[in-house]
Amino acid sequence: MSRRLRWIAAGAAITVAVAAGLLWPRHDAGPPASAAFAALPVGEKIARGAYLARAADCMACHTVRGGEQYAGGRELQTPFGVFVAPNITQDAATGIGSWTADDFWNALHNGRARDGRLLYPAFPYTNYTAITRDDADALYAYFRTIPAVSRANGPHRLRFPYDMQVALAAWRALYFRPGVYRERPERPAEWNRGAYLVEGPGHCSACHSARNVLGGSGGELSGGLVPVLGWYAPSLTSDAEAGLGGWPVEEIAQLLHTGVAPRATVFGPMAEVVRESLQHLSESDVRAMAVYLKSLPASGNGSQPHERSKAPEAAAFLQAGAKLYDKHCAECHGARGGGFPPHYPPLAGNRALTMADSTNAIRIVLNGGFPPGTRGNPRPYGMPPFGHALDDAEVAQVVSYLRSAWGNNAPPVSGLDVNRYRAVPLD
Repeated sequence: MSRRLRWIAAGAAITVAVAAGLLWPRHDAGPPASAAFAALPVGEKIARGAYLARAADCMACHTVRGGEQYAGGRELQTPFGVFVAPNITQDAATGIGSWTADDFWNALHNGRARDGRLLYPAFPYTNYTAITRDDADALYAYFRTIPAVSRANGPHRLRFPYDMQVALAAWRALYFRPGVYRERPERPAEWNRGAYLVEGPGHCSACHSARNVLGGSGGELSGGLVPVLGWYAPSLTSDAEAGLGGWPVEEIAQLLHTGVAPRATVFGPMAEVVRESLQHLSESDVRAMAVYLKSLPASGNGSQPHERSKAPEAAAFLQAGAKLYDKHCAECHGARGGGFPPHYPPLAGNRALTMADSTNAIRIVLNGGFPPGTRGNPRPYGMPPFGHALDDAEVAQVVSYLRSAWGNNAPPVSGLDVNRYRAVPLD
């Protein structure tokens, strides 16, 4: 087939896909809840929904810092424009107070609003489609208890053509397939529970999977930059990044539940996830997630061997970084980068430093950070920011030194790399 015919065929396929997307049923009542769920007392349904809302971390997007719960208004900056999270309180005019359980299911499962509009995947229905009808109805029962807040929803501010429903229909035709999670019968119940939580309510792949220029993702947990937040969500399958195949299940569960473990500490957006969501899950559910994450097949992406430059200026650059480390960092992290875990993590062999992407290392040096305050880590030790004390070149020197000292072998960073993150919002 000639190139011209291939382009014609591709265009025809996309046209058919868009038409199919626009003709998709505007309202899908979906399957009914199970008889067992329907028979539950209302209080048990609400409690189950409240728990699932924690697992899904709904409040993170639908509540403005310092604002009323679930009243919306938080802005999400993306390469396509600004998305504004909607009000999901029980206000009938500005929230979801007039929605039925079927409307709610249709939003989670099919990514459609009550009026049939296609929803943007900034609302992660590509993951939430895996949620069962019983759990969707439990969430609905819980949100029915949220007090009504009259707060009008601001419009999304998207660039052309991303503001068009026809473009969104094309995106969905390429990247979205609705479907409730199906248990793998060859796997134990604990593994299936973990897979359901990770792939569905927990929507881990929304951050931990790479996205293409259209925002499409394969959901393979292979890591990627999170443009909304300006952090790098490391691969959960690569031992060069945050792969967990070599970890004991107990340590994975400890990290998820408390934010600190012998081999790692969470910072940045993941600290918020642990504080607001994961620490509130049951020990059995966190362990199930750990079992599933440990079982993921290993991938080869991540750090690549780096051949250090022998040029005199490169050596002088790293030597300047070593001096800055001795002055600002060694007191907590040790002269040889061994740290004093769990409060002051080791830097020698630290995968946040040795992975190919240097985003998180730069941001932590610039802005500092704290692991989450949790029941298992009630008094977190933090790292102060150094962005006010060091210029771009100095931050580049110390980060490059950290990435090359004590057996670490990652490429250096430049002052331009550092400057890119100086103006990135912290929230």
